[in-house]
Amino acid sequence: MLIGTIVDGIVIDHIPAGRGMELYRYLRLDELSCEVAIIMNAPSGKRGKKDILKINEVIDLNLDLLGYIDPHITVNIIKNGERVSKTHPALPETIRGVIRCKNPRCITSREQELEHIFKLTDPDRRVYRCIYCDTRAK
Repeated sequence: MLIGTIVDGIVIDHIPAGRGMELYRYLRLDELSCEVAIIMNAPSGKRGKKDILKINEVIDLNLDLLGYIDPHITVNIIKNGERVSKTHPALPETIRGVIRCKNPRCITSREQELEHIFKLTDPDRRVYRCIYCDTRAK
């Protein structure tokens, strides 16, 4: 399979297999007017399989979201056909508007306009808890 070369854009690599569409939705890539390629189940030497997103435009990315999904994701910025930067997003201390609190007694269940915010409480096990009710995120 051949996917076109990016002249100016972003390649999000090493996405865990099967999570590329989830990232596509979270990053709202359907709202872009440029080309976006989703490559699923590509071979990976380290993980067996991986997903890749290629965006044919340089956009602002939510690195906290990428770090939450998997801190091993690689973000490559391409300019004039050359990679100018390569980063791995860190596991964020807080995550906003991505995870929803499942506790029916949490204030976020009653106050619909209140933003869902989760804080990292155990970095080794990647455990996030709601800042309002301390419920663990799934």
